[in-house]
Amino acid sequence: MKKSMIITAILLFGSSLVSAQTTDSTATKAQDSAKVKTITYPVPTSDGNDIYPNRTVAKYVNRVNPNAPVKTLKSGLMIIGEPGKVRAAEPYGGRSAGEVEYANSANKYKRIFGDSVNVYCMVIPNAGAFYTPNKLAGSSRNQGNTINRIFSHLSDSVKAVDIYSILGRHASEDIYSRTDHHWAPLGAYYAAKKFAAVAKVPFKNLSHYKKHVIHNYVGTMYMFTKSQEIKNSPEDFIYYTPDSTVKYETTYINYNTRNGVALSERAPQKGDFFQKGVSGAGCYVVFMGGDAKITQVRTSTKNGRRLIIFKDSYGNAIPGYLFFSFEEIHVIDCRFFKRNIKKYVKENHITDILFANNIMRGVLATTNKAYARFLTQ
Repeated sequence: MKKSMIITAILLFGSSLVSAQTTDSTATKAQDSAKVKTITYPVPTSDGNDIYPNRTVAKYVNRVNPNAPVKTLKSGLMIIGEPGKVRAAEPYGGRSAGEVEYANSANKYKRIFGDSVNVYCMVIPNAGAFYTPNKLAGSSRNQGNTINRIFSHLSDSVKAVDIYSILGRHASEDIYSRTDHHWAPLGAYYAAKKFAAVAKVPFKNLSHYKKHVIHNYVGTMYMFTKSQEIKNSPEDFIYYTPDSTVKYETTYINYNTRNGVALSERAPQKGDFFQKGVSGAGCYVVFMGGDAKITQVRTSTKNGRRLIIFKDSYGNAIPGYLFFSFEEIHVIDCRFFKRNIKKYVKENHITDILFANNIMRGVLATTNKAYARFLTQ
């Protein structure tokens, strides 16, 4: 059968790896051409925290750059826009089987932990979902349709967190980096806000945060492509740290690794959640300094809610917006965890588990095998 190759960029420990992902284009077109239910959504509330009555995400129409110039590199990456302000974006070509697997990972955790733990499923789209010009719209699987299918396989007891619709409303803002494969911290803010609404916990808007700006940022997409157009299109990397009305302490349990594989744990150590002195293509590691670790944040928000976030590097930008929302936040990367998760949940009195993977990572077989392994290792 005809195959297409999609290049997936992955940030691992702050260094870059590129992996190829093969998809069956025939099955892809058949699924994406299926009729998707159209629904009318309520007018957004002033704070954007409205909860939709079902699990179908809002249809997105690109009104930001529908007619922008675009070219495709040999790697499959798209270079979009005018010189000096181009955007690099990845087309999406994830596995159909992975949609069911990701939903079933959340379902299995809910079935095992039962009523004592709330389980949530968040699928983080990549920039191509919102900024692919019309002329190349058919070259990538529709991410909204993919998220709909994932949500359709969730059990009724797992809570879907639709951030696709919220991000679509804010697509004209800087919610994704132009020169990096990650979203921007502002995108993670809107995602965290929606999650807090679904989880029914307090949430503070950006007036309770200090804004930090790093100028002339050129992210990982230049490292991957060596494209001069990307290099000549620097942007601001903007992130936010909570004000002094919330106190928090961060503990890291780092892993000793070899070739990207966690071998053993180091002793717990205190550290800064927001790293100092970041620069260059590594600005995104301002959050926790990377991935190969368990991060535990204990806050002054004494509400008895203790959250695990299962994530890849996209999820690193979410926890910093939830210190006002949860008493404890435990951040676990889907690639490195070595403990038994049932024991971890019991020992740390976890009340909530959020699956928060980028769409490309979430549908990988390796991701969902890892989530299954956490239960028995």
